[in-house]
Amino acid sequence: MREIIFDTETTGLDNREDRVIEIGAIEMINRFPTGNTFHKYINPQGRQVHPDAQDVHGISNADLEGKPTFPEIIDEFIDFIDGAKLVAHNGTFDLGFINAEFARLDQPAIDAGRLIDTLALARRKHPMGPNSLDALCRRYGIDNSRRTKHGALLDSELLAEVYIELIGGKQSALVLESFSSANGGGNTRQIEIVVAVRPEPLPPRLSEAELAAHDKLVGGLGEKALWAKLLSSAEPN
Repeated sequence: MREIIFDTETTGLDNREDRVIEIGAIEMINRFPTGNTFHKYINPQGRQVHPDAQDVHGISNADLEGKPTFPEIIDEFIDFIDGAKLVAHNGTFDLGFINAEFARLDQPAIDAGRLIDTLALARRKHPMGPNSLDALCRRYGIDNSRRTKHGALLDSELLAEVYIELIGGKQSALVLESFSSANGGGNTRQIEIVVAVRPEPLPPRLSEAELAAHDKLVGGLGEKALWAKLLSSAEPN
């Protein structure tokens, strides 16, 4: 199962006028990050970054000079997300901005059915909140000390860890998972599973009468019966 955890930063809050200025995304296969990422700063083509937005993400107009425009990165982005579920926190906001950029280029919108909104998941699981990304990191013991400002790629990395916790924790880590990232690099993740041995075996639950009835039944099946062969192989040499 392929999923893309993604985040955007924008010039403001109105996707009818404001523009996407950063996209960060990471690839997960079977709930493991593959190391394959997508990250772009994007020139908003004349739209100025609102001061309130800059206070949140720290990206200035000067930072975006010379960066590619959305038309220049759209094909690479579409290829990266192709066929995957999309996971984002308050994802309707991010998807709304992405689809607004797509509409400006006469590109079909991304189907909202592909979106998994972790904010909605968090509100169902923790109805008393708070459910911001920072709050969820604190709840699940995820180190977000690097997050002094919002940043699309860092937020995607943190969200990937939060997402795993929201859907049931890291039980899926108890497998041997092999994958090859799209950039050609191969990785193998091996998890050692330690099985504890009971110091004393559990007592049998069958009564003496039940064991005697079973032996009588098996005795009547004949020498060629499967049960007889199993009992014979289980006897000590």
